[in-house]
Amino acid sequence: MTKVFIGGSRRVSRLDADVKRRIDRMIEKRLHVLVGDANGADKAVQEYLRSKSYDLVEVFCSGDSCRNNRGGWPTRAVPVPKNGKRKDFSFYATKDRAMADEATVGLMLWDCESFGTVMNVLRLIQNHKKVVVYVAPEHEFVDVKTEGDWEQFLSRCADDLKERVAKVFVVEQGGARGSTQGSLR
Repeated sequence: MTKVFIGGSRRVSRLDADVKRRIDRMIEKRLHVLVGDANGADKAVQEYLRSKSYDLVEVFCSGDSCRNNRGGWPTRAVPVPKNGKRKDFSFYATKDRAMADEATVGLMLWDCESFGTVMNVLRLIQNHKKVVVYVAPEHEFVDVKTEGDWEQFLSRCADDLKERVAKVFVVEQGGARGSTQGSLR
């Protein structure tokens, strides 16, 4: 069964006609959709799926409650470590890691700046799962499925974003030394 992790930037709050057509094809094929609960792309995707009365949707949330569930779909509350910290990037990345693990493919809606979206692309391809990235400012879809595709995609990122991705990648790999460029194994 195909499960599509649809996610993206909080700054992407409206879906372009091409993205809607892509989601319509998923609906026609009756693919399972995994979506987060954030404002922005998650909320826009939820609104669109609700407008289509689509039922094969699961909303993932970090912690006990969802911020958005526009269609009243089943939810997956992903447990987060009880470390007393505020709800920061690491807190919300917990649900993203769970969706990347469970999905078989991904569709990411990227504003050319979102660190979280780039990390989700990396998590998916690291698990040998194809990702289609909709680069919103350029109105184009980019397939990311190989190491070469990843390197080409990463070249679109600002240097500070690349550095941040590399640092978090090392942490998520349990401190293993390496780079997000080159081998992803």
